[in-house]
Amino acid sequence: MSEQIYSLAALTVLELSPPDMVEAAARAGYSHVGLRLEPATPQEYHYPLVADLALRRQTAKALSDTGIKVLDIEILRLKPETRVRDFEIFLQVGAEFGATELLVAGNDPDEARMTAHFAELCDLALPYGIYPHLEFMPWTDAPDLTKALRIVENAGRSNGCVLVDAFHFNRSRSSLDELKAAVQANPQRFRYAQMCDVAGPVPDSMDEILRQARNERRFPGDGDCDLRGLLQALPRRVPISVEAPTRQEPPLDGFQRAEVGLRKMQALM
Repeated sequence: MSEQIYSLAALTVLELSPPDMVEAAARAGYSHVGLRLEPATPQEYHYPLVADLALRRQTAKALSDTGIKVLDIEILRLKPETRVRDFEIFLQVGAEFGATELLVAGNDPDEARMTAHFAELCDLALPYGIYPHLEFMPWTDAPDLTKALRIVENAGRSNGCVLVDAFHFNRSRSSLDELKAAVQANPQRFRYAQMCDVAGPVPDSMDEILRQARNERRFPGDGDCDLRGLLQALPRRVPISVEAPTRQEPPLDGFQRAEVGLRKMQALM
């Protein structure tokens, strides 16, 4: 991979429709976007790309007109009641857009069942050329790098990956040494990473960590994360998804957040 890939994550500009998000990415200078096919929470505003064929066509046209590509799709959750076969429509739509990466959250306290579901999802995604990434987040049942690595390794699938998000890496107190060792052992487990910054110590309250994750991240280089250490631990030129939802003052609109996020990420690199 000769050129650095920068992708605009959906959470950075969640209020923008997918066609507008593609336009924002093109204006700012990204090469890729991430599309949120399934909402992360029932409360967030969601553009139903899977159900709305007209919206899919508008998004496809925006991608074609701008030359922007789709890096990843999100967010599928592995729950106790999950029927992995039900996820096939998301994989079909993702493949239609040319996505190669899939963001997965682990919301099942039974590790063996979550591992089995992750392996089944990897098998389902394989014909579509899509790589499921288990993203560790402190409030989920895959709360840190150690457990996410264990689940992915135990699933034993060549297209199974771990997604490192700078915010969650910091707030879960995951280890750079462990990440370096995992990357050295199998760099193909880390096909892209999400970057932002975060200020201040790790809160005692998980509710506060969750609130910060969705609303109070910082742009890369504007906080206390060891982003340079994280980048040095990850594979060289790993695709970077800029995921920096922020409600700073004065407020920035979605197009401005996209531009500032990329500029600061490039300056850090």
